[in-house]
Amino acid sequence: MKIILKTIIFVILIFTNSNCSDKKDSNENNTISSKPSIDNTLAKGKELFEGKGVCTTCHKPNAKIVGPSLSEISKIYKEKNASIVSFLKEESKPIVDPSQYEIMKTNFSITKTMSDEELKAIEKYVLSF
Repeated sequence: MKIILKTIIFVILIFTNSNCSDKKDSNENNTISSKPSIDNTLAKGKELFEGKGVCTTCHKPNAKIVGPSLSEISKIYKEKNASIVSFLKEESKPIVDPSQYEIMKTNFSITKTMSDEELKAIEKYVLSF
C-alpha cells in the first residue's frame, strides 16, 4: 500500500511539475516575443553609439562636450520631426548645432558604412533620451 501511495504521489508531482514548466516556458516565450525588436534595437543602438560609432567621444547623455547632449538632440529632432538617420547619411543639414558640423563631418566616414538597420538603431537610442 505504501508503495502504491508513493508511486501515486510521485506521478502527481511529476505531472504537476511538467505542467508548471510548460506554462512557464510558454509565458517566457510570449514575453520574449512581445518585446524583442524594441529592446534589441535599443540595445543595438547603444552598442553602436558607444562602440563602432565612437559617438561618446563628443556626445554625452545630459552634457554638451564637443557636440550637443543626447537629451538636446532628442528634444530637437522630436520637435522638428526630423530624421537622425538622414543626417548620419549626410542627406540632411544639421539642425541642433550647425557650428559643430565641420567636426561631425569626420564621423560620416563611419556612419556611411553602417546599414540602415544600424543607423535606425542609433536613432532609436538617441531618441530614447
